[in-house]
Amino acid sequence: MNFSHDTFISPFTWRYASDDMRFIWSEENKRQQMRRVWVALAKAQQAAGLVTAEQVADLEAHITDINIPRALEIEKETRHDVMAEIRAYAEQCPVGGGIIHWGATSADVNDNVYALRIQASLQLLQEKLGTLLQTVSQRITDTADVPVMAFTHIQPAEPTTLGYRFAVYGQDLLEDWHDLTQLLDKLRGKGFKGAVGTQASYEEILHDSDISPQQMEKIAMKELGVGYFPIATQTYTRQQDIRVMNCLAGLAASLHKWAMDFRVLQTPSFGEWAEPFGKNQVGSSAMPFKRNPINTENICSLARYVAALPAVAWDNASQAILERSLDDSANRRVFMAEGFLVADELLKRANRIMSQMVLNEPAMTRNMSIYGPFAATERILMAVVGRGASRQDGHEWLRDASLQAWSAIQNGQPNPLSDILAQDPHILAYLTAEEVYNLMSAEAHVGTAPQRARAMAEMIQQAIASDE
Repeated sequence: MNFSHDTFISPFTWRYASDDMRFIWSEENKRQQMRRVWVALAKAQQAAGLVTAEQVADLEAHITDINIPRALEIEKETRHDVMAEIRAYAEQCPVGGGIIHWGATSADVNDNVYALRIQASLQLLQEKLGTLLQTVSQRITDTADVPVMAFTHIQPAEPTTLGYRFAVYGQDLLEDWHDLTQLLDKLRGKGFKGAVGTQASYEEILHDSDISPQQMEKIAMKELGVGYFPIATQTYTRQQDIRVMNCLAGLAASLHKWAMDFRVLQTPSFGEWAEPFGKNQVGSSAMPFKRNPINTENICSLARYVAALPAVAWDNASQAILERSLDDSANRRVFMAEGFLVADELLKRANRIMSQMVLNEPAMTRNMSIYGPFAATERILMAVVGRGASRQDGHEWLRDASLQAWSAIQNGQPNPLSDILAQDPHILAYLTAEEVYNLMSAEAHVGTAPQRARAMAEMIQQAIASDE
């Protein structure tokens, strides 16, 4: 299994995800975890008096002595990957090899191994998401009062603050944090229940013991450090895989939303945000001036892939025929690993971008000066109505003035709306020119956004602190 670049290699082998996540889903680690499961079972059987301490010690001594070439050689003959690893392991254990897998079925091993790898993966994602949330929280605090234009339908709307915009992303990511935490708390393996989940095989070997199959299962799973389902067939319920993939898809959606907004705000017409850009980085092979948002584009691309994975998990869960069918096995080897590898890559990129992103405040001020006055007309309308004008008449005065201002902007002129309104006799019948100019300061029209943004930053900090 020594691969080179003259054959297909998954981009996850070298391009995407961290070394830590790749190791969790590596063949080496999978087989180490399989051996951990066999040792945990042997220790529980030792407690029942079925195996000796020497046999268990022999198995423990060889947990990390993985010999994949030998296992693959055996698999060519047996056409069974679990049996191949059992025999490869047993060849290394002259004392304990004979009791490996006693009473178990393949899913007693594989499903517990999946649970262990999912557990490790969720912990790694939670750590990286926690780092991202810390950065977002700081961004919120630092920019809570910085006014920027808000956009609905990708059209200028009213002012908001930059910190409030960051708080939107922070709130979504905090929910993802809670989802990861809840999933970790509820994550379960199959336990040790045998071929169809009845524990009949374990009852057979324990019939002269003081320990019941349920007690043996409890001892073994405590050794592994993961919970287990009270009811299982040959496998644990594939509903859990749906919950896992939905959790990853939710995180991907939050990061996709942020990355998509980032791409919009990096366009020259906005120019408010920019990805970090290396000194020797090339934006385009054809256009040397380009500074494309390649990292946020990558996030959007990979996030869409994760979004498709819950459908595969749904098919597996809904089509699990009776006590077991093997038509989920092949696709789980792919999507379970890749779902976590993508999520890991998304967080890796998001952490770098969020901490190093460039904020162009002059561009924010420019956009406010162009579009902010239109939003401020709401303040004028409320003021003239408060002084006795008809709301409907006031709306029409402001509409006419706004159309004049839009025409000027389209011709490349500065926004003249404040001057138009300060000279409008209809408006001046209710407000002074000075009052008009003061009300047309859109920067002050941000409501409670700064206070609520800071409250979200504090909420994020409290959530992370409570988990430490």
